[in-house]
Amino acid sequence: MALGLILGLGRAMRRKRTSSLDILSSKRAPRDYYKGKNCKPTGFHTRKGGYVVMQEKLPNYVVPNLTDFKLKPYVSQCPREVKTAEASESAK
Repeated sequence: MALGLILGLGRAMRRKRTSSLDILSSKRAPRDYYKGKNCKPTGFHTRKGGYVVMQEKLPNYVVPNLTDFKLKPYVSQCPREVKTAEASESAK
């Protein structure tokens, strides 16, 4: 009898914490719950079921012109050590 109580307490301690059940997902929520993917809306729904995209809500990426840029986009994982006069002067 005492062994059964001890085993029962041990099982209760090993169970998942109740805080993990507090995370709300679409499976544990009401039918009309929609969690989404943490994205901001880019427009709005109309009364007739359409969707209007607003240009001011779309992301705007500003990319500079890199036609005469000397550096290449690849960065090596094993860079070579380059000794320059400036680096040796600053170490002194």
